[in-house]
Amino acid sequence: MKILLVYPRYPDTFWSFRHALKFISKKASFPPLGLLTIAAMMPAGWSQKLVDMNVADLTDEDIRWADYIYLSAMAVQADSAREIIARSQRLGTAVVAGGPLFSTEPEEFSGVDHLILDEAEVTLPLFLADLERGQPQRKYTSPERPDIEKTPIPLWSLVDMKKYSSMNIQYSRGCPYDCEFCDIVVLNGRKPRTKSKDQVLNELASLYRHGWRGSVFFVDDNFIGNKKKLKTEILPAIIEWRRRKRYPFVLSTEASINLADDDELMRLMAAAGFDAVFVGVETPNEESLAECNKQQNQQVDLVAAVKRIQHHGLQVQGGFIVGFDSDPLSIFKSQINFIQKSGIVTAMVGLLNAPRGTRLYQRLKKENRLLGRFTGDNSDYAMNFVPRMNYQTLIDGYKQILESIYSPKQYYERVKTFLREYRPQVKTRPRLEFYHIKAFVRSLWLLGVKDRGRWYYWKLLISTLFRRPRSLPLSVTFSVYGYHFRRIVARYVSTPVPHMAQTPTTGKSGG
Repeated sequence: MKILLVYPRYPDTFWSFRHALKFISKKASFPPLGLLTIAAMMPAGWSQKLVDMNVADLTDEDIRWADYIYLSAMAVQADSAREIIARSQRLGTAVVAGGPLFSTEPEEFSGVDHLILDEAEVTLPLFLADLERGQPQRKYTSPERPDIEKTPIPLWSLVDMKKYSSMNIQYSRGCPYDCEFCDIVVLNGRKPRTKSKDQVLNELASLYRHGWRGSVFFVDDNFIGNKKKLKTEILPAIIEWRRRKRYPFVLSTEASINLADDDELMRLMAAAGFDAVFVGVETPNEESLAECNKQQNQQVDLVAAVKRIQHHGLQVQGGFIVGFDSDPLSIFKSQINFIQKSGIVTAMVGLLNAPRGTRLYQRLKKENRLLGRFTGDNSDYAMNFVPRMNYQTLIDGYKQILESIYSPKQYYERVKTFLREYRPQVKTRPRLEFYHIKAFVRSLWLLGVKDRGRWYYWKLLISTLFRRPRSLPLSVTFSVYGYHFRRIVARYVSTPVPHMAQTPTTGKSGG
């Protein structure tokens, strides 16, 4: 059997980092971890190839070679996924699809031959068994939450690691919280399921054996969902493993804001090589936090919490949302002030949307406020429901946030604010590679000469060189990120905003 694993193309978005990746001659941030894990579940003896369309083109010859195309995607990749399905149909190759996009919207993809929904550890073996008998069904689904201690190590041999800026692994699935707008609990449940200490070390060792040295992102829904196991087993083991291997990786992950309440956990994460964590801050407005059931963020001094995390050597990347029913007209200025004061350099501000299956989706459906489907890109002005605030007022305020926080002056000031709070751990600094030097030289030309924010670029570099010379590589990195963010924001701001009907298109709605 010949299997072609295909990962659809991401559009150019905030998190694509496409403009920043050009500085280091990389094609994409991360390889498709889900497909690589699926590949490790295939029967021995099957021929497998991977085409990640973010780093390589998918040719007709690739499609004709395969007996089956295995496709996985996120919501933001829906358009590319549809193109792949149509091409495969035209060329006569059957498509097997799974992952978040297909699990939440299976009825939207009639061209898929076999849908392997929910978690593959449960549903994929059922399909493979039926396929061996020559009787594969069209759809496989299960509510079971599998034990991920049985999940195999991803098949890294299918990947050209040189094309990526980072590798990724998964330690846990699920999140103990139940935010109204989040589809994590829909896909992975509220009880965090974790891998064993040996599994985590074996996955790190596998990356090491395949020659990887550099960044590794833990893709967990909430890395600190089981704090006790992290503190007593996982992090001490990683600390010792990294020491024996002479610190080959710099780690990052996602976590809830209550990380700031646990000094021991932050200390251990920094010692284990973590230098960045994404946190869903969402909003400084207490009423909006209560509305979306963001309990872990309520009654918390969020700026102080962010700074405590930064003090422990962890950069905070933040997610923010506008468009809650409870948002006042002052929310736009409040978001700008919070982001600047907190020193969150990488601040992704998006419009609220309601992914299929979430409690928000169900509530808005009852209120007859749903419109179209969720695009997966929270920054493209698209909303799949009618907001309480006037849509044009919301969009104008949203544009104000983006244009403000990513203007050169505001952005570089935020980097300085961050550096004043940041207490980096010596053993988390990445090794100097040739592409780092090349990126620095490119930044001198593009950001120091051609870019309209060049004055602020030089001020940052000179200030860092004299005050915090060890942070110079980080200042350059943030400068490159800022270039990407400004390109994205400029495109969004210049794009005409589509008119939003203030009444739902149908009672059914939701795409």
